[in-house]
Amino acid sequence: MKHFSLTACLALSGAVLFAQTAPSAPRGEEPAKRMAADAHPAFEVATIKPSQPGDRIRSWDTKGRYVIMRDFRVVDLIEVAYGLHLKQIASGAEWVGTEKFDIDGIPDSDGVPNYQQLRMMFRQLLANRFGLTFHWEEKELSAYVVTVAKGGPKMKESTADPNEIGAFLFRGQGKLFTTNMSMPDFADRMQRSVMDKPVVDQTGLTGRYDFTLNWTPDDSQFIPMGWKTTPPSADDPAAPPNLYVALEEQLGLKMEPVGATVRVMVIDHIEEPSGN
Repeated sequence: MKHFSLTACLALSGAVLFAQTAPSAPRGEEPAKRMAADAHPAFEVATIKPSQPGDRIRSWDTKGRYVIMRDFRVVDLIEVAYGLHLKQIASGAEWVGTEKFDIDGIPDSDGVPNYQQLRMMFRQLLANRFGLTFHWEEKELSAYVVTVAKGGPKMKESTADPNEIGAFLFRGQGKLFTTNMSMPDFADRMQRSVMDKPVVDQTGLTGRYDFTLNWTPDDSQFIPMGWKTTPPSADDPAAPPNLYVALEEQLGLKMEPVGATVRVMVIDHIEEPSGN
């Protein structure tokens, strides 16, 4: 079977990064087919267990139709399912941000789900197994707004299938590689995996892009620490620029801090997961 792998790396904040690789199917085997675009899947079977103690990398993989998640907190699952930053989740239950779970499941529809279909499955899992109920409130929060810089975008249009899950992968601290990335997706991944505040897309760009971004992180950015090397000092003349300069110089985008009205999920009820 062809494996479509969503690889998740643990950032300093506990947020999750995602990347997809689609290696060729073994010789003589048919590639895994995609789930119908109009399918609305839920988990047919899902096993939820407390994670084993220890220092493990939080991971999320899809192997064919199978979904395998390790060391996920409930807030991590909510962030992915609803496209939120941690600051957009309000809960009085402390355990949703501390207790970790391993989740294994398979959808009730044939084929490999796309990213939006996976999010549908996670929403159903949160409601059915964790008893999640909530309401939305509008709040004024500090955020980052992404717009097109003067001179226009500098990114390469992607030729990938728009239904495929775009890669968002770090190859070192402040060295980001992406494929098939829409601007709303980019804002979503940056707010959940890198930035200390929500990120709002106001570029107006409707395409999907392949690009790399190389910058020197600062203390406001959560960069995965799975590399032995130390990022260059900002005082090093050979160091890449900071994120905001890099975005403008390399991608033709601007990111600026603003006060913005954003949706906040207020959790009314959440409980330990029901039995398998």
